[in-house]
Amino acid sequence: MAIPIKNAHETEKMRISCRVASQVLERTAALIQPGITTGEIDRAAAGFMREMDARSAFLNYRGFPGNICISVNEEVVHGIGGIRRIQYGDIVKLDIGVIVNGWVGDTATTIPVGVIDPTVQRLLQVTEDALALAISFATEGRWLGDMCSAIEDEIIANGYSVVREFVGHGVGRKLHEEPQVPNYGRKGTGPKLKAGMVLAIEPMVNMGTGSVKILSDGWTVVTGDGKPSAHFEHSVLITKGPPEILTWREKTLSR
Repeated sequence: MAIPIKNAHETEKMRISCRVASQVLERTAALIQPGITTGEIDRAAAGFMREMDARSAFLNYRGFPGNICISVNEEVVHGIGGIRRIQYGDIVKLDIGVIVNGWVGDTATTIPVGVIDPTVQRLLQVTEDALALAISFATEGRWLGDMCSAIEDEIIANGYSVVREFVGHGVGRKLHEEPQVPNYGRKGTGPKLKAGMVLAIEPMVNMGTGSVKILSDGWTVVTGDGKPSAHFEHSVLITKGPPEILTWREKTLSR
């Protein structure tokens, strides 16, 4: 299947939807503190979307029951808001997808709750740095495999594991478009990047084993060994020049 190329008008639509996604993420992240439930976080995010004339890109997508994905500690992705209360020392992954006028914005971050274990803070730092490294490869003429292998090499060099079962993706009129953007790969392979492509690049990194399993709710992905996992994501536009981070945030949320 062909990789969608956005024209100037469509790119501007993407800028709007991605800006909304980023703002919803920032507002939602500000609520995270010990004692709040993941269900309360999910409902608040839905309210922020309504205020901004957006709707969730996740709710009812293939049956997903939440407005956003909220994954705590060993949960990797696709956690569902519920009765779980956030504790001091947790790490909370927020994955936000919105639809604005038919266009999707997608972004994620991992938030430490209070002072966390230094080894877990390092996991967050390495994962976020791997995302920044990947974005530096998001330039016209590069092989997609160059980006994907760079993520894997960086993560392995730091003693961690990438999740192979879940990957990044193109994003635009649909939440998931071509191409898939795995966090592993081989240099010089895959499609060549072209201006107008928009990629949701999202390293998912486990402190221990790269293996994962899905809980009985059919959605929540957890690490196979129960160790923490980190997740960061930006929607990135390939241009004729440097990559444009459509979900750019002035404030760093993972510190």
